[in-house]
Amino acid sequence: MVPAWLLLLFLSVAQVFAKVQSAELYVEVPENYGGNFPLYLIKLPLPPEETEGEIVLSGTHDVAAEGPFAVDPESGFLLMTRALDREERAEYWLKVTLETEDGRVLWGPQPVLVCVKDENDQVPHFSQFIYRVQLSQGTRPGIPFLFLEASDKDEPGTANSDLRFYILNQAPAQPSPDMFQLEPRLGALALSPEGSTSLDQAAEGPYRLLVQVKDMGDQASGHQATATIDVSIVENTWVPLDPIHLAENLKVPYPHHIAQVHWSGRDVRYHLESRPPGPFDVDAEGTLYVTEELDREAQAEYLLQVQAQNTRGEDYTEPLELRVVVADENDNAPVCPLSDSPVSIPELSPPGTEVTTLSAEDMDAPGSPNSHIVYQLLSPEPEEGADGRAFELDFTSGSVTLGDAPLRAAQNILLRVMAADRGGAEGSLSSTCEVAVTITDINDHAPEFTISQIEPVSLPEDAEPGTLVATLMATDADLEPAFRLMDFAIEAGDVAGTFGLDWEPDSSHVELRLLKNLSYEAASSHKLVVVVRSVAELVGPGPGPGATATVTVLVEKLVPPPKLDQESYEAIVPVSTPAGSLLLTIQPSDPISSPLRFSLVNDSEGWLCIKEVSGEVHIARPLQGAQPGDMYTVLVEARYEDEPTLSTSATLVIRFLKSPSAWAPTLNPVPTRHLCTPRQDHGVVISGPGEDPDLAGGHGPYSFALGPNPTVRRDWHLQALNGSHAYLTLALHWVEPREHVVPVVVSHDARTWQLLIRVIVCRCNVEGQCVRKVGRMKGMPTKLSAVGILVGTLMAIGIFLIFIFTHLTLARKKDLDQPVESVPLKVAV
Repeated sequence: MVPAWLLLLFLSVAQVFAKVQSAELYVEVPENYGGNFPLYLIKLPLPPEETEGEIVLSGTHDVAAEGPFAVDPESGFLLMTRALDREERAEYWLKVTLETEDGRVLWGPQPVLVCVKDENDQVPHFSQFIYRVQLSQGTRPGIPFLFLEASDKDEPGTANSDLRFYILNQAPAQPSPDMFQLEPRLGALALSPEGSTSLDQAAEGPYRLLVQVKDMGDQASGHQATATIDVSIVENTWVPLDPIHLAENLKVPYPHHIAQVHWSGRDVRYHLESRPPGPFDVDAEGTLYVTEELDREAQAEYLLQVQAQNTRGEDYTEPLELRVVVADENDNAPVCPLSDSPVSIPELSPPGTEVTTLSAEDMDAPGSPNSHIVYQLLSPEPEEGADGRAFELDFTSGSVTLGDAPLRAAQNILLRVMAADRGGAEGSLSSTCEVAVTITDINDHAPEFTISQIEPVSLPEDAEPGTLVATLMATDADLEPAFRLMDFAIEAGDVAGTFGLDWEPDSSHVELRLLKNLSYEAASSHKLVVVVRSVAELVGPGPGPGATATVTVLVEKLVPPPKLDQESYEAIVPVSTPAGSLLLTIQPSDPISSPLRFSLVNDSEGWLCIKEVSGEVHIARPLQGAQPGDMYTVLVEARYEDEPTLSTSATLVIRFLKSPSAWAPTLNPVPTRHLCTPRQDHGVVISGPGEDPDLAGGHGPYSFALGPNPTVRRDWHLQALNGSHAYLTLALHWVEPREHVVPVVVSHDARTWQLLIRVIVCRCNVEGQCVRKVGRMKGMPTKLSAVGILVGTLMAIGIFLIFIFTHLTLARKKDLDQPVESVPLKVAV
């Protein structure tokens, strides 16, 4: 068994050998070989050992048939059996194999490439024996107008096929023998610079040129051939073009013919360039076309350049320029400019104030009727009954101004204006422009109080500083918040700074507050004038009457409640005391205080009554049901006459005594007596009831005492003279001048009764006589009646005078109306 590694090694060597033997063999053979045949070309790399088999040479079908190649089996050389022609075939591909009789390949195939080396055995040939060409006058020198074509069958790229062209002869030779030049390598025939300048003087007949083509390049040797060129001189038809006007949006089939150019020479190709690029083209005949509709607004004018070129793209002459003007059509409506923000106009702006100027644009030709724009105001329409319009419009300039109709602040108005071209004529195009206008607020309204006259406000005299007096409200008709800011101040009535104002900066109400203590004595009332002003500067008329508010503050005097001369009162009354008896007098502690009014509150039995003004407490009815030793309590209430809300009260306790079993003295009224104030050395003698025969008979002395009222005991002094009399005098230096009722309690043998001593205290003159105030005499007229009588008398006199003057006037008029004959003649004296 063969090892695996040995087998792998054999296979790899076989592959390498196969690659080596399959390498291509290259053999170069000269064409038209004139030596002996067969010609040994190359030894084939046959296997070195003797191998049974036959060498087989193969190739293409024609190669096998002709058999120009063979293999020498003994030497292993590749043989050429005959001469080869490169122009017939330039190379041969051969394969050499070693095969058995049954066709099994023992070796090969071995590729062999046989190349035939070129020899200069071919003569160049022109494509034509005679070339005929037309040459246009105006052709630039050096620009080929004919390209000669010649061929050489020798191997391309070698000197054998490297051709050169030459002009051998020019006929006629006038006006210059070198009218033309021929490019040697390319065979391009062109006018020479000398020929270009003298071409206009050339003969009308054609020029005949004898030209030669030679191979072997620039070498002197080589094959050659000749041809004839007939050149006809023709008139230059390359003339300038007039501008063309084309209507935009032209509705015709496209492409549409617009112009024609012609180059009279041959072999011409037309090339068109447009600046800027446009929809234009030119065909091979020189016909210019527009390929689609034109838009003047996109491009109003084009400059076309038409070039006449040879086959190499070289210009025969200068390009022709054609200016294409696009005629305008009214195909664009006016376009309104866009407005980013509304136009702001302050209110109360005068008529004629410029609002805005519309400047619509029309893309049609400037200065033409198609771009002549006029304006028409569509809205807002004038309101019914209005004297004028809110806005005015200049139809030519588009200027919008304010009209006569007033505008209100915060109005948002949309102006709609029609812009039409062609001056608004028939067939014009139009569009609608919109302008937003906002009427801005100005500070033209002064703030005003909602109530200019505030009802009087009463404050107690002891009101504390900081007390709210009143709240005032103000309004401002302006809309802008900055214009509604208000400032308040006390303009009059507060010199001492007793009051102040408090408000928030953006508030419409202000609080009037007390800053200092009030004094009724200093001022019983305050009339304050508060003014409101706008913080911002006011435009237009100044503040009106509503800018002030009047606040009247009444100061309530601090009056203490009344005070009586005693906190409680007590009276001792026999149960048999008759109705009408005076028990005591309730008096104020301050004799000079305001007058009081008295009343009883809880007199449930109705036994008592009190005089409202004097305060005297009397027995109202018999004390039926009262028992000795009982107490009867009532409440006495006192109020100021001018301040009924201020009051005080005191208890009055009545103690009942046993009625006397014997006779009770009759309480005769004591005659009224007079005493002077300030006090003088006078008094009143009081005597006991002398009518009692038993008492008069000396049954014991009387005792006298003032009533229990503290005021009485303060104002009066009672001194006993003997057992039957007492002396009453003033205890104070000054007692209020008026009639006083002084209660005196008389006691005798456990019996008690009360005397009411009436004393008139008055001012006295130097003689000690009482000076009393005289009251109004009955029947005498009052001041009001006197004034009424006087006014009535004056009116009666006035009526009487009017009657007299009226009568005189009528009489005089009657005399003037009488004829002259009726007037009596004056008597001459």
